[in-house]
Amino acid sequence: MGSRESHTIQSVGGVSLDARLYPAVADSDSEHRNDGLVAVLVHPYSVLGGFQGLMKGMASGLANSGVTALTFNMRGVGNSTGRASLTGFAEVEDVVSGCKWTSPPAAFSSSDLQLVHLFLSYADLIIDATHVCAPIAGSAVDKVEEVIGYVSLGYPFGLTASILFGRHHKAILQSPKPKLFVMGTKDGFTSVKQLESKLKNAAGNNQTHLIEGVSHFQMEGPAYDEQMVNLILQFISSLSRK
Repeated sequence: MGSRESHTIQSVGGVSLDARLYPAVADSDSEHRNDGLVAVLVHPYSVLGGFQGLMKGMASGLANSGVTALTFNMRGVGNSTGRASLTGFAEVEDVVSGCKWTSPPAAFSSSDLQLVHLFLSYADLIIDATHVCAPIAGSAVDKVEEVIGYVSLGYPFGLTASILFGRHHKAILQSPKPKLFVMGTKDGFTSVKQLESKLKNAAGNNQTHLIEGVSHFQMEGPAYDEQMVNLILQFISSLSRK
């Protein structure tokens, strides 16, 4: 089993983020064990109780498969300072800070780690007083040059969700970076038709993976962590990196 390290990441506005690093297991027999990839996993909407502990299963699974993973509490969550925002624009800077923190090798216990970044967003959005994370994460993708890909689990493209978070959609849809959108066919907040419509004219290479008969909250539960890790690893394998 892999180890877990505690760190503090400085974000914009003097905010300190409480973070956990899951270094890639050195003796993993995965094809990714020497890639030097870093997966930045973003937790569900802070206002409705999202926190980094919900990402532990996937982070551990990735680390055991040879991919270093980073989780962190966004502003106003747990031991992170600052205050959570309603629309998530302040949190975009937290995501950017998390990604940039992985750039200097000094941030890691392994001094010879060669870093390439895979950006992952874990979406847990409903609206009504909802969870949102994929739109926040998507707005950060092109703000960090080292990010090479984006994975969204249950992106909220639905009409109701767009009332509060529609302003985040443009950033990810116009990003030329490779993207994977995973969604249950019974998501409830975004229909398959809405997902296909949004991605029809999106920039870059956009992959989708539909999980038949699964709802939004089923897919985000720990029972699906292993399946999500496998999908992420398949996506990594599809990327062309120099």
